[in-house]
Amino acid sequence: MSDSETPPIGDQIGDQLRDRVQLGMPSVIRRLSELVRIPSVSWDEFDRDEVRRSAEATRELFEATGLFDLIEVQQYEDAAGRLGQPAVLAHRPPLSGYPTVLLYAHHDVQPPGDDAKWRTPAFEPTVIGDRLYARGASDDKAGVLVHVAALEALRDVLEARREPFGLGISILIEGEEENGSRSFSRFLDEHRPQLEADYIIIADSDNAGVRTPSLTVALRGNVTFNLTVRTLEHASHSGMYGGLAPDAMLATVRLLNTLWDEGGAVAVPGLRSHDAEVPEADERQLIEEAGVLGGKLIGRGPHNARMWYQPAITITGIDAPNVANASNTLLPEVRVRISGRVAPGQSAKEYADALLEHLRDNAPFGAELEVDSLDCGEPFLVDLGGQGTARMFDAMGEAWDTHPTLAGIGGSIPMISEITERFPDAEVLVTGVEDPGTMAHSPNESQHLGVLRRAIESEARFLAATLDAQVSDATRAGVE
Repeated sequence: MSDSETPPIGDQIGDQLRDRVQLGMPSVIRRLSELVRIPSVSWDEFDRDEVRRSAEATRELFEATGLFDLIEVQQYEDAAGRLGQPAVLAHRPPLSGYPTVLLYAHHDVQPPGDDAKWRTPAFEPTVIGDRLYARGASDDKAGVLVHVAALEALRDVLEARREPFGLGISILIEGEEENGSRSFSRFLDEHRPQLEADYIIIADSDNAGVRTPSLTVALRGNVTFNLTVRTLEHASHSGMYGGLAPDAMLATVRLLNTLWDEGGAVAVPGLRSHDAEVPEADERQLIEEAGVLGGKLIGRGPHNARMWYQPAITITGIDAPNVANASNTLLPEVRVRISGRVAPGQSAKEYADALLEHLRDNAPFGAELEVDSLDCGEPFLVDLGGQGTARMFDAMGEAWDTHPTLAGIGGSIPMISEITERFPDAEVLVTGVEDPGTMAHSPNESQHLGVLRRAIESEARFLAATLDAQVSDATRAGVE
């Protein structure tokens, strides 16, 4: 570069962004704590008013940045006519020649689970060491604060330099990601002009460690449903008919056991894996992270392939009498919750069809099966050839002071496939604030505060570097 050339704005202000992010961390932690105190569980059995309260609190966070021309809370019915949960939408148009970035996270959370298994109250944020403990502290209210704080940092540094904030910014903070994103497509349909973007950042994934960031390049899809197994018209005394009449628990156990082979790998015909190389993983570390008591993992093939690129089936709930209420009777029916993970490259519908066919073909003792609440989410593979991917990779490396990794994630974010379908010209970048110690969805979920700071700085650096980018020809043509 000659003496007369001016370095890109993103290169000029990296250190200033780092200082501003560090200065703002006490405020970030305070606001994150306030947000996680709201028990915004989006499942149907929980209080919808709390999800609304969380949405309004999230709206206020973005409104306080002063960056948006439009900011609102909206909710819509899903395809089945069920009223969805409220989401926050905001938009500021770009200055001429600048690109637009859509920032996504979700403000709803999983149920707390068994209170007795929490070391601290589930919805009372508690800092212990480097971690903030609470339900939603990481998944995904920390993602909300990453977006807020990155925008604030860039805004303040640009104002101090008297530089324009030229980027267009759109915000979509969903309110039912943990409940299947059932009305998500309506938001995309109703607000497409405000959500159209060149780059889409999904802040809802994982990192390799508290010192090593990851850019997620693959996600499994999901298929979930309730399965009821019936074998009897009514309950009967187990002493009278035990060993003669097939009870529903026996049929359920026998049926579910057909889903896996002796090593715990999925054994359902028609469920496919994705063929791709994966980095080696430390088996001992995986056993420790997952808390495997017996010290033996299930499945076959490379460890990361089992989590990223192979199908999985888990029974996540059972409706049957608990031990305290157990009587000497044959159960006429048992209801279970089945959670399946779909490997990239297979559609969720194809997976669901194969799994349901297998269950029906293998129902023992003439058992009747009933399926309800079927939800499907598609898997996702990232295109690694885009400029945005390279820019985010650089931003992460600068913020974390180490080389980032590319990673697949065993979990699912079904709405990503809908976003890519609606906005095929946008580059989707899946980042996150979690780490192997986060324990998202489990008791004692926590957010590592160092990871949170570095995630904020990464996004701020990416946005600063994007100030120098040009709007893609395809997107400009679509706008015109």
